Amino acid sequence: MPKDLLLEIGLEEVPARFVRGAMEQLKEKTEKWLADTRLGYKEVKAYATPRRLAVLVAGLAEKQEDINEEVKGPARKIALDETGGWSKAALGFARSQGADPDSLFFRELGGVEYVYAKKSSIGAETSSLLPDALPALITSMTFPKNMRWGSYDLRFVRPIRWLVALYGSDIVPFEITGVATGNVSRGHRFLGEDTVVEQPSVYVDRLRAQHVIADIEERRKAIMEGIRSLSEERGWNIAVKDDLLEEVLFLVETPTVLTGSFDPSFLHIPQEVLITSMREHQRYFPVLDAEGRLQPHFVTVRNGDRLSLDVVAKGNEKVLRARLSDAKFFYEEDKKLKIEDASAKLENIVYHEELGTVADKVRRIRAISDRITQHLRADEEVRTAVSRTADICKFDLVSQMVYEFPELQGIMGEDYARKAGERESVARGINEHYSPRNAGDRPAQSLVGAIVGIADKIDTIAGCFSIGIIPTGSQDPYALRRQAAGIVSTLLAHDMELTLTDLFKIVLEVHAERGLKREAFDITKEMQEFFALRIKNVLAELDVRYDVIDAVLAAGSEDVRRTVLRAKALQDVTAEGRKAEFRPAVEAFNRVANLAAKADSRQVDPGLFADAAETRLYEAWQQAHGKFVKQYNEVRMEDALAALSALSEPVAAFFEAVMVMAEDEAVRRNRLALLGLIADDVKTFADFSKLAG
Repeated sequence: MPKDLLLEIGLEEVPARFVRGAMEQLKEKTEKWLADTRLGYKEVKAYATPRRLAVLVAGLAEKQEDINEEVKGPARKIALDETGGWSKAALGFARSQGADPDSLFFRELGGVEYVYAKKSSIGAETSSLLPDALPALITSMTFPKNMRWGSYDLRFVRPIRWLVALYGSDIVPFEITGVATGNVSRGHRFLGEDTVVEQPSVYVDRLRAQHVIADIEERRKAIMEGIRSLSEERGWNIAVKDDLLEEVLFLVETPTVLTGSFDPSFLHIPQEVLITSMREHQRYFPVLDAEGRLQPHFVTVRNGDRLSLDVVAKGNEKVLRARLSDAKFFYEEDKKLKIEDASAKLENIVYHEELGTVADKVRRIRAISDRITQHLRADEEVRTAVSRTADICKFDLVSQMVYEFPELQGIMGEDYARKAGERESVARGINEHYSPRNAGDRPAQSLVGAIVGIADKIDTIAGCFSIGIIPTGSQDPYALRRQAAGIVSTLLAHDMELTLTDLFKIVLEVHAERGLKREAFDITKEMQEFFALRIKNVLAELDVRYDVIDAVLAAGSEDVRRTVLRAKALQDVTAEGRKAEFRPAVEAFNRVANLAAKADSRQVDPGLFADAAETRLYEAWQQAHGKFVKQYNEVRMEDALAALSALSEPVAAFFEAVMVMAEDEAVRRNRLALLGLIADDVKTFADFSKLAG
């Protein structure tokens, strides 16, 4: 009869940022082991708090499934030797399957005979497998950072303090680092006590009785309900960021929401400073009014009950006051710093030993920005603002506030620049040139911020690629993928007439002035491949089908805006409702492309046309080509695709009327050249052979 399995790993407090990943890893490893071991079960649920990781397998079978299967081996010609006996290959196959060679037999599959072996195995009792499997499962876990403790060799996220392992009501016996399994779990460190878990099904209830909410979704709901209740009661808008909520979720076992206040005199400091101080140092949720202005209150979550909440609130207020006083001091001191003096200090900060100082990077950003504005034919006002923004975009890096809170770079620069009398477009550009700062952030909204931001990001990417720092696998220490994605989203947001080819040329010309350690051609090729993957991700996020993405990217992705619009246009005409209507065009394009690959010229001589269908196709192409080029240049991709699609009927008539590969060489070359002209337009838009169905 199936029974439930519970495994709980009791630990010293685990850093909040590691808990969810560890919980999910434990669940995945458990499910994989169950599948590999052929053990049936109903479901696997995972639990986690700062002090425990647990997994509960409901309805775990009492024994493995028996095996009765036929396993395919080598083909007959390999399985038999010259005498007709079993070859070494067949004998090795039998040995690997635990089968007697005399029991091997042949069976035909796909017109070929193969040797087969019957494999049978009686499933083992689950209770006999668990004592070895569970400790192996635990010790196989990996973490971003590990610890060793005592004289033990095991490296784990934090020291193991207790273990609960139950199959039904029976304890699964094993030991790790001197800690033996049992059926006793531990409650809240201060409010709870040890509790006996008689069987897995009562695990969650036993812990709840000891002030531990093991289910993370139950804890999340308790926190959000507390925040919602407080918000309704006080009429507050409590700003809940997902990443902070996630961290708080794994800092507490019994969440209780409470509030506190701070001196309103601190509100003259930019609210980003106060909010960052509250979130990063104290894990507080800020309180805003209906217009998004910070109020002198905060919300936090206590790891405990409601007893003496007023005392807890006062303690939090005292700590926050000290933090905000530090922030106020930094802010007042920073305002005394002149922008020119701050920029001069960048000469002493190394950006990268092979790429110079931060001041060197700023000079490159200025040069790249100026060339982008020239390419875009920006007006004098924009060009002046871009140059000034680029010159001072990093000056706040030497401020005390940014030193204390690096995430405020740009934000403080905007505030200090505005107070120093810089133009609004320049102050705003200093902040915006860092955008988008993360995956959910929006690109720079102003053209000034967008241009300087693109210059900053492409300088970082090209600089790293030029010295061989290229992201591989999950390794991306300089966040180059995020920088590239930021460039792509900014180009799209501003509909910039700036291709990646032009951008690469600009940045490498600037870097060449200091001397490139690698060939510009190689760097460009690597950056093209790198950005193509970023654009592919952007298209996937826009829910463009995989085959449409492949078709469009095969035609090139240098022009980001046109690439995205090509994909959207192609997605529309190949949607379920329009697919049949567009299929003749796809068939025509693919047939043209296949034959055009044999063309060695694009010179068409109408005098060599031997059939009216050739003349009609040539005239149709001339008309379609003009429309296609016009619509493509005007970024009207639906119309450009429609112009191409108009060729499907004359193409079909052409193939029906003539033999392209005519015996007369001149006629053959002329027909191939005509198809080549059509294919050139088609492949500018997409490789239609990559479309599914």
